[in-house]
Amino acid sequence: MKVASFDIVFQEIPGEVTLALNLSGCPCHCPGCHSPHLAEDIGEEVDEALLDGLYARYGKMITCVCFMGGDAEPETVARWARYVKELRKENSELRTAWYSGRTSMPRDEEAFDYVKIGPYIEALGGLKSKNTNQRMYKRVGKEWEDITGEFRK
Repeated sequence: MKVASFDIVFQEIPGEVTLALNLSGCPCHCPGCHSPHLAEDIGEEVDEALLDGLYARYGKMITCVCFMGGDAEPETVARWARYVKELRKENSELRTAWYSGRTSMPRDEEAFDYVKIGPYIEALGGLKSKNTNQRMYKRVGKEWEDITGEFRK
């Protein structure tokens, strides 16, 4: 799994300052995708050194690390999310998220504090659209709360 790019963003996860890791090799090929270049196998391999370096550089500024994509390797995304959670020892506010085009929750749900599921369907729009098929969930205890409506406020 490779990171094609990354950004500090405020809109991907409501109430979080997020380090969004844009993962390449997406198998979904959703028509109208805002990042079609991520279908290519491009970028730097994700490993401990990469995540440690990003955390050392941005860890004091962020509250969440979001894996954007990675649908070809869901178990790997969960493994790296668990690795990020280990960094909570230094920053108890650090959470994890996954933006997935899959239609169901990941098998390793506990690796994430937030999960966005659903392929992008151009006619239905993204999370800000009242017609979207996509859903954003936040872990509250052991349950998942649908917070999709937060994107329309």
